[in-house]
Amino acid sequence: MAAPDQPTVLTLETPTGLARAHVYAPPGRPRGRVALGHGAGPSITTVDLVAARKTLCDNRFSVAVIEQPWLVAGRKVAVRPAALDQAWIPVIEQLSAGIWAEIGGPLLVAGRSAGARVACRTATSVGADAVLALSFPLHPPGKPEASRGDELVTPVRAGLPVAVLQGESDPFGTPAEFTAYLSSVGLQGNPSLYAVPGTHTIPARAAAACAAAVTSALAVLVP
Repeated sequence: MAAPDQPTVLTLETPTGLARAHVYAPPGRPRGRVALGHGAGPSITTVDLVAARKTLCDNRFSVAVIEQPWLVAGRKVAVRPAALDQAWIPVIEQLSAGIWAEIGGPLLVAGRSAGARVACRTATSVGADAVLALSFPLHPPGKPEASRGDELVTPVRAGLPVAVLQGESDPFGTPAEFTAYLSSVGLQGNPSLYAVPGTHTIPARAAAACAAAVTSALAVLVP
């Protein structure tokens, strides 16, 4: 497998087109695997994604940063949620049967924004052990009544630990809004919540805070 900063890049077939996985090897023997998805913006290099990937590798996880078929095809706008799920599930299956075949330990599914929603919706389908959600869009900006909280708590209801890293001023849902929502549905402690500086876009100055939050989250997700 390639060095940590030089991923093994795989092109994988899915029902919605070709996906791409950038698989980063950790130093030493891997303790587990992480599938990490991007958001609706056409980038896998956002501050929180990169900070999470590096921190997970430093904690000896093999991390696959997955590009959805719409991004591989050069489109600028994400496809509907069902199509994202239809691509995500077979990608993880192929990674598990291929490059991850000899790696044991827990499987974490993770993602940013739309990718966090995918991770939550499909966690049980792919046999995940935990979920890490970055900048989860709890609701559209200015529309708290249009909650997506049911997606967030789906893996929780299935008994999986979930951690959320959220910008302090995220218009898609502030940490305070998450706390209020979780209280309203009778949940405390899971998901665990970590506030970091920023809005729905995490600034470069918050990279260290993101890394620290991921480290703290790992202690809860895979104790």
